[in-house]
Amino acid sequence: MAKNTGSSAFRRVDVDQFSEEKYEEEAVAEDEANGPNETDIQRILNEGRNFDALLHALNTAPLSTKNQLVKERVVQTVLKVLLTFKSNEIDVAVKSLDQPQLDLLMKYIYRGFEYPSDGSSAQLLTWHEKVFSVGGLGCIIRVLTDRKRV
Repeated sequence: MAKNTGSSAFRRVDVDQFSEEKYEEEAVAEDEANGPNETDIQRILNEGRNFDALLHALNTAPLSTKNQLVKERVVQTVLKVLLTFKSNEIDVAVKSLDQPQLDLLMKYIYRGFEYPSDGSSAQLLTWHEKVFSVGGLGCIIRVLTDRKRV
């Protein structure tokens, strides 16, 4: 038995601070809440720098926002970037991304399958194949089990 059973040190923890009523959402930066600027993306695409446009779109993705309109706008922007790549540029671009960016790209690829248009499904399947070859099965598992949706 413990020598000091009358200790009340454990009572100093305020368990009410962990109550559901006191839960506060994390503050989201204003830039992250709005996602990538479409005019910046279009300017970068017009300069022929497709990979830079993809990086800009992935690095400023609004993952923490709950505004569905912002998410839909960003999905359309990322799809526009993905569809501007030529098939021989895709492999180089995918190999240049790190693991979190590959996972996010895979999320956008799956969201792109929800909005099919002429030729987009074939292009997205090519993207999926290249991302899968670099990211492996773990990339798909992480995307399907992640609670944060794009």
